[in-house]
Amino acid sequence: MNKTFQSFSEMTDDIRSLKNEDVHLLIQTVQKDKWSIREIIAHLYGWDRFNLQEMVPLMDDRATLPAFPDHDTHNKKVISELKGKSVYEIIDLFIETRQRLVDELQKMEPKATFKIGTGKREFSNESFTKIFIKHDSHHLQQIRNEL
Repeated sequence: MNKTFQSFSEMTDDIRSLKNEDVHLLIQTVQKDKWSIREIIAHLYGWDRFNLQEMVPLMDDRATLPAFPDHDTHNKKVISELKGKSVYEIIDLFIETRQRLVDELQKMEPKATFKIGTGKREFSNESFTKIFIKHDSHHLQQIRNEL
């Protein structure tokens, strides 16, 4: 596994370790208008699921993928869909989905490039993944700040 996909996969270890934390710490909202750790994990899961279902299947050489959905709408929808799930169930969903996403991204032809929406930038499976590694890093820091 190359370094980029290894790094993307390692987020599962960080999230899995949260199973050792008290549930109340994971579900409480510490600051007004901020997500709880549970909601952050749901958010990460939601984007992985979206990418796995909607983006990866279209990542052919010279393809133009659809633009990403409105972030706020997408995030609210995912968090609402997971309302009845425990934080530990959401952790499991994240881990399973992330691993499937990594597996599918690695199967792609590394030299294949594609565009997203009306953008002119070309992405490969690796450069696409790097966007979400940066995204993970931001949210992992938020989680660590709450623990």
